[in-house]
Amino acid sequence: MELKQLVTLLTTSHKESWCNKLRDWYDKWTIFLKEKTYNPEMNRWHYTHRRLRSAYRSLKSHTEYLFTYLEYPELHMPNTTNSLEGCFSNLNSKLRNHPGLKMDRKIKITDHFLTK
Repeated sequence: MELKQLVTLLTTSHKESWCNKLRDWYDKWTIFLKEKTYNPEMNRWHYTHRRLRSAYRSLKSHTEYLFTYLEYPELHMPNTTNSLEGCFSNLNSKLRNHPGLKMDRKIKITDHFLTK
């Protein structure tokens, strides 16, 4: 299973099964992820698939936080951050409409926006 497809399963999977799939993905692509490329200008080696390695490492190290919504069902947490991102995009558009504001005014607007 490809990593992007695996990430789309996050909101519908249980922690154990998803972690097993992530481990299987890593086992399948280990050799590919360890490929290195030589840069003659800098006389150094670097990982060829740096961004893919970074994505995997991020998922692996943050797995315990990805399923927090399942650990506390009494809090009725959403399994995505869509509503939160929508809130902040609204705030950003309000701040963008006033580009000449000084920092103290931006802080006041943000404070008012978050406390209303």
